[in-house]
Amino acid sequence: MSEDALNAVERSMVRLRRGMSRQRLGRAAIREHNLPVDVQVLHVVDIVDEGPDRPGQEVSVGLVATRLGVDASRGSRIVAEAVKSGYVRRVASQEDGRRIHLELTDAGRTVVEATRRTRQEHFANAMRTWTDAERAEFARLLDRFVDGYDG
Repeated sequence: MSEDALNAVERSMVRLRRGMSRQRLGRAAIREHNLPVDVQVLHVVDIVDEGPDRPGQEVSVGLVATRLGVDASRGSRIVAEAVKSGYVRRVASQEDGRRIHLELTDAGRTVVEATRRTRQEHFANAMRTWTDAERAEFARLLDRFVDGYDG
């Protein structure tokens, strides 16, 4: 890859990260859909919806903490708030009854759907002048980039 192209990608990814942070889109979803949820709880709901990293893995408090980039005790407190708010429930593992995994409640799924609509509306607006072929090519290349990026 040429240095100019690499520099352009790096600058664009920094702008994207800044402009599309979960906080910004999360707050937009909360505002646009009048969701009675805290942004931190929204992060937990998103992570539980995203599911495990690999087959056979379950979504645990530890996985939530890792994805949020917080320590286990902070992750546990945020998950507890999501449970208390009624968006996530703790369920005994099918693999090992001593372990607990997390799953969305119906209220949690409603929040996920509203949040997705907000994100998709923002993305559609950013690509409003693109052709269908350009959108499809961008989706293909972005998926390929994300698959190759191990951050």
